[in-house]
Amino acid sequence: MSWQEEYQRKLISMPEAVGMVQSGMTLSIGIAASEPVGMLEELARQADRLENVTTWTCLPMRAYDIFMKPEMEGRIFNENWFYGAPDRAVHSEGRVSYTPNNLHKAGIDKLIGHNGRLDMMLGVCTPPNEEGMISLSMGAVAEREMIDSADKVILEVNRNLPWTDGDVVIPMALVDHFVEFDSPLVQVSSATPNEIDELIGHHVSDFIDDGCTVQLGIGGMPTAVADFISDRKHLGIHSELLVDGVYKLCASGAVDGSRKTLLPGKIVATFAFGTQPLYDFMNESDDVLLMKGSYVNNPYVIAQNYRMISINTAIQVDIMGQVCSQSIGTRHFSGTGGQLDTHRGAQMSEGGKGIIALRSTAKNGTISTIVPTLAPGAGVTVPSQDVDTIVTEYGSAQLRGLSVNKRMEALIRIAHPDFRESIREEAHRLGIVPDKQFF
Repeated sequence: MSWQEEYQRKLISMPEAVGMVQSGMTLSIGIAASEPVGMLEELARQADRLENVTTWTCLPMRAYDIFMKPEMEGRIFNENWFYGAPDRAVHSEGRVSYTPNNLHKAGIDKLIGHNGRLDMMLGVCTPPNEEGMISLSMGAVAEREMIDSADKVILEVNRNLPWTDGDVVIPMALVDHFVEFDSPLVQVSSATPNEIDELIGHHVSDFIDDGCTVQLGIGGMPTAVADFISDRKHLGIHSELLVDGVYKLCASGAVDGSRKTLLPGKIVATFAFGTQPLYDFMNESDDVLLMKGSYVNNPYVIAQNYRMISINTAIQVDIMGQVCSQSIGTRHFSGTGGQLDTHRGAQMSEGGKGIIALRSTAKNGTISTIVPTLAPGAGVTVPSQDVDTIVTEYGSAQLRGLSVNKRMEALIRIAHPDFRESIREEAHRLGIVPDKQFF
């Protein structure tokens, strides 16, 4: 049988595909820009016949009815690895729950936690190429593990998806059914840096020299970092997420990967989202590899990159050096994702550094993000024993190996001036750092 015949044999309609979902099933959904838009919309249309269906998601990019509408209670329950705005909006209604994880083990741990049981995987792919292979296109965070484990795999073929190489390329034999649905790709523009982002970006860029390998995220601060390092030479990219900032660094000539010690010359990531210029850059590129999250985010893999610089952000940092990036007190906000993976891996790299960058205040300057203790109930994303370097608009504090009293003083120096004395006074009052120190 030719691949063309195999494809036609497996091609079914959208209602047929979603009609295979039955009450009580567990479904793994493609992550972020790998969401199967058509099937998720059809699932809402067929929800009246379903009960107790569980979905596994991560960073949903759209507010789908199956997750947002109150009438889905008892029909669809969402277990999410990394909250986005839709999840935060409905968390209090009890139809979504967070699954703690480190990204490099997220898929494997999820399967272990459910005794390896997964009824169905719903994802996206490109049309087949001339060899009859398909690309999962936008990422392989845990998609490959789910494809290998699910009883049934249905992929939504979208001609708008860029063809990417790496672990995302698979044979049609791994897929049970295809549906065709050409949805527009999600477009996530990089935020324009403000004055504070620029100050933070400047301080972070001081740690990035020619030849470093960099992990960047999305937002105003990472965009500012990318702007400040656009004059560097021979940078490499090994990043959980591939974003517009990486594309712009390549366009500026700063990135060529020539000094990378792991996969020289290759831009390595596990998933991508951004704007159309990034997708055009990725499409059929020999330089871009999208690999499994279990590989890209494995700290021991990250550590093989010479002078690896990991840049992440946070919500709060306390004087012990504990970093919270996932919740506002007890209110869950996002997730651990790959932050601890990349932070640890960078520190294990020869000449590497793990950087946590954040604004010194929140809520229009009314509260400090550097605090004596994390807010009650806050999740610890990076433990104090793992912390390396903290950066705010007021400078950097290298905490590695420092005692708590010295960490406190280093962090106070980069806290907002309005809060410096109150941080020290509260630390003394609580007895975290006694007000009498002999050295």
